[in-house]
Amino acid sequence: MNVDRLVFAIAGSFILISLVLSQLHSVYWLWFTAFVGANMLQASFTGFCPLAMMLKKSGKTPGCAFK
Repeated sequence: MNVDRLVFAIAGSFILISLVLSQLHSVYWLWFTAFVGANMLQASFTGFCPLAMMLKKSGKTPGCAFK
C-alpha cells in the first residue's frame, strides 16, 4: 500500500472506532472524530498531513496526493 491509501485506511478506522466508542463509552469520543475530520479537510486544501509525513519517513512509497 502506498501512503495515500494508508492515510485513508487509518483515518477511516479512527473515525469508525471513535464512533463506536462514543456509543459504548462516552459521547466525548466524538471530539476525536471531529479532529480527524478537520485534519482531513485541511489536508485536502494544504497538502500537509502529519500522518503522511510519518509514513513516508518510515519508508512507505509515496502516492500522488501527499508529495
